[in-house]
Amino acid sequence: MNIHTLIIIAANLLISMRGFRDYSFFEQYKFNVGALQRGETKRWISSGFLHVDWKHFAFNMITLYFFADIIIMELGVFNFYLIYLIGLLSGNLLSFYFNKNQPNYSAVGASGAVTGIVYAAILLNPGMSMYLYFIPIPIPFYVVGVGYLLFSIYGMKTRLGNIGHDAHFGGAIGGYALTIVVAPWVLEIHLWAVLLLAAPIAWLLYLKYNNKL
Repeated sequence: MNIHTLIIIAANLLISMRGFRDYSFFEQYKFNVGALQRGETKRWISSGFLHVDWKHFAFNMITLYFFADIIIMELGVFNFYLIYLIGLLSGNLLSFYFNKNQPNYSAVGASGAVTGIVYAAILLNPGMSMYLYFIPIPIPFYVVGVGYLLFSIYGMKTRLGNIGHDAHFGGAIGGYALTIVVAPWVLEIHLWAVLLLAAPIAWLLYLKYNNKL
């Protein structure tokens, strides 16, 4: 495991463990719309290092582990940290935008940051494949990416489960946009993937503009 991936996992571990043990700490640093509206800006970042339980923590960190090295090798350490941070912030910003009229809305987790890393990796290597659960054949990254964004839109429309689908989608947008900025060569080499992954984002904007979301 790369030392920089380990640093992020360790930070999530230490802060999440504190949150598991200390309810007041968890409440003070989680994402909460009303608190953010009152100016508690620390929550924009701190909420991304808290998790609900060990299962939530493990899923996010295992996903980060599988995709982090692609970013570090292709774009370097600085951009790896930058994409992680922008994914975290953009996930929280989109979540805030969609829930701004619900002051009691709360959330925690590194999902936005991790999804930003995942979508950056997809843009850099769209043809790579991965196995999903019990599907016996490898699935190309770009199929996973588009499918996940479409599932996130469905989850946002139906309020499916106790999951921050909007934060996931926001993190994906952040990772997608920043990768194009720091690695503009993807527009030439992987233009088809850039356009394909843009389609669900355009669909989300269309739904929101027409008050269908």
